[in-house]
Amino acid sequence: MATAAPAFATAALPGLPRTLTSRARTLTAAVRKRCADLARTETPSGDATRLNTLAEDIAAGYTATGATATRERCEHGDHLVLNWPGRHEDLPHLLVVGHHDTVWPVGTLADWPVEEQDGRLTGPGILDMKGGLALLEGAFALLADLGQRPHRPVRMVVVSDEEVGSPDGRRLVEQHLRGAAAVLGLEPAHPDGRLKTARRGSTRVRLTVTGREAHAGNDAAQGVSAIDELVDQLIAVRDLGGQPGTELNAGRIDGGTRANVVAGRAEAEIGLRFSTTEAQRRTLDTLAHLTANRPGANVRTEVLSSRPAWPERTANPLLRHVRSLAAALGQVVDGAPAGGAGDTNLAGARGLPTLDGLGAVGGGPHARHEHLLIDQLGPRIALLAALLAVPLPRLR
Repeated sequence: MATAAPAFATAALPGLPRTLTSRARTLTAAVRKRCADLARTETPSGDATRLNTLAEDIAAGYTATGATATRERCEHGDHLVLNWPGRHEDLPHLLVVGHHDTVWPVGTLADWPVEEQDGRLTGPGILDMKGGLALLEGAFALLADLGQRPHRPVRMVVVSDEEVGSPDGRRLVEQHLRGAAAVLGLEPAHPDGRLKTARRGSTRVRLTVTGREAHAGNDAAQGVSAIDELVDQLIAVRDLGGQPGTELNAGRIDGGTRANVVAGRAEAEIGLRFSTTEAQRRTLDTLAHLTANRPGANVRTEVLSSRPAWPERTANPLLRHVRSLAAALGQVVDGAPAGGAGDTNLAGARGLPTLDGLGAVGGGPHARHEHLLIDQLGPRIALLAALLAVPLPRLR
């Protein structure tokens, strides 16, 4: 049976809830500015120069709160590993996962600047997840202002490629899962503020079709259109999205050279989401065995990235702990499964105590109305600081 967190908070640090709430309120303006500043550095996945510039900025911010920072080299943009000492260094570490890449291309700020209006801070990547990165920095700054350290060592992994499935960052997250007491994710909360207690699995797949080029007017019969073959394959593959536990999105198509040439090559990138590992296995097996409809055409399936499904647990002592901490702070916090996937899938799928959605509260991730709610910054700073400062109950 887990010990109730309000009693933990009172016993560990008397007066903590009231102090955290009031101090977090005074930090809100600085964290709001930090959110905006981070979002003003555009960091699309794969842009190593911009990602490395922001990684340096993030490392400096966390270092100022007492962390030691290590850059993990990656040709597509460096990752970060940060460590904060705890009051009890002999305890297993608390792992926090985040990312500093976004889905938005360079130049988006030109016609969609970071700005505040009607209690919202809006801009590309502000919610997913520049806001979460700034909130955790604020939580550590709050503890430092109080002369406090986290109860146990805290380790954070910030990857540069989460928005494309963490093809390189995954190894780093998995490395630091080992020995972790619990795992927290800084992805945005549900729009109503609930945390994320489970996630569907996800896989990115590239279908590449090769055909044979020919003059489209003089020798069309000598050609084999890779585009026509790809279209037929996508129509067939689309039916997989109707299978139980599977959703499919054809997100990108490319191919051919010009209108008077039969296309010799075409490709599509498909995003798949799965509610169960069985659905994931079944669908990927089908895609791996696609065959061409046309003589002379060839179809190849390549898995670009994959995350396992993180199933919801009937008992969730970590969520119960956070609910109790929130209640001590005068907040109401709950959790629910999420449709999207993230790096916390890697922890949750292994059965580690895991919660995501501890980042900013808002809406519209990956959309032009992406925003965070300014009045929820203070409560989130206080909740994160409490999670760091208060002992964890028995979670397993």
